[in-house]
Amino acid sequence: MGFAVAAAAAVKPFLLVRANRSTALDLPSDRTGGSVSRSKRNFVFVVNPRGANGCTGREWKKLLPHLRTRLGEQCNINEYITSGPLHGVDITREAIKEGVDAVVAVGGDGTLHEVINGFFWKGQPVTALGQEPKPSTTLGLIPLGTGSDFARTFSWRNDPYEAIERIQRGSKSKLDVGIITGQTGEHHFFINVADIHLSAKAGYYASKYKGFGNLCYVLGALRAFIGHESRNLKVKIDDGQWEVFHNVTAICIGNGKYFGGGMKITPTADPSSGKLEVVILQDFKWYDFIFKLHKLYNGSHISEKNVCLKSVKSIEVVEEICKGDIYYQSDGEHLGFLPAKCSILPAAIDFFC
Repeated sequence: MGFAVAAAAAVKPFLLVRANRSTALDLPSDRTGGSVSRSKRNFVFVVNPRGANGCTGREWKKLLPHLRTRLGEQCNINEYITSGPLHGVDITREAIKEGVDAVVAVGGDGTLHEVINGFFWKGQPVTALGQEPKPSTTLGLIPLGTGSDFARTFSWRNDPYEAIERIQRGSKSKLDVGIITGQTGEHHFFINVADIHLSAKAGYYASKYKGFGNLCYVLGALRAFIGHESRNLKVKIDDGQWEVFHNVTAICIGNGKYFGGGMKITPTADPSSGKLEVVILQDFKWYDFIFKLHKLYNGSHISEKNVCLKSVKSIEVVEEICKGDIYYQSDGEHLGFLPAKCSILPAAIDFFC
């Protein structure tokens, strides 16, 4: 079957499909021997209309005529509206199987996170049917969400028109992707920052306050501090020896530099370096965050004596005394509780830059 009618076609909403089911998509193409033949490239735009309290959906409608003007001559513009959690994963995965040229996340970091996870299935990259096992679909980003922290790593403004120009130019770079696994051994992928303990707990509560815009991160942090206690954690780096870090407040593992609405938490991270940057905060009190908040936003917190910075290919974290209540997350999505392991997939995805 082919992919959404054509550039000017109306949006066809999907039913929510779980990740283990097939979602057939319609492409304007002919299929010969498992490969796609067409005169135009196929671009899929995955739109979360509920992002930023519905602002993403409204802004997308305004943006679409401009998008068609800039890209309509060179590609088929196929827009897909997500209908609930994980829908972006399913749309992306099926689009790649169909052999599309690009999947563009339209929204915030949550939408980008779903699209990234759609590039993979059972721990392996998804490929077009009948093609060699290598990535052939390019990732794009039009930031229209609450956070858009990943875009800050490239010093991009939160400007969708500039994002369209980047896509139109077609320049690409290779991006690393992080993998995080928990007790079940299931792989979960992230493009920006994974974090553990207080910051992950704050992210969990921040998701409850999305209606307050970027203020949700502050409210989430305040809520997380209630009853918070720094804990001793065992850390293994690059499959080396276990090391105990005392009174850990948070561990942040960055492929990108920013999280939490603009905090430059892993300021030396580079998503094309083949490494993850790890920042370990020890024995931070609630008043430290108030008085040192400016340092978290400008990245100078790494000079503090109770902050440890490491560059790693993998990191494994467990509790010294297991209580089972230390949160971990990636790209702002709550995933569960320790233990957890993060590693890097170098140059895993092509990205419009």
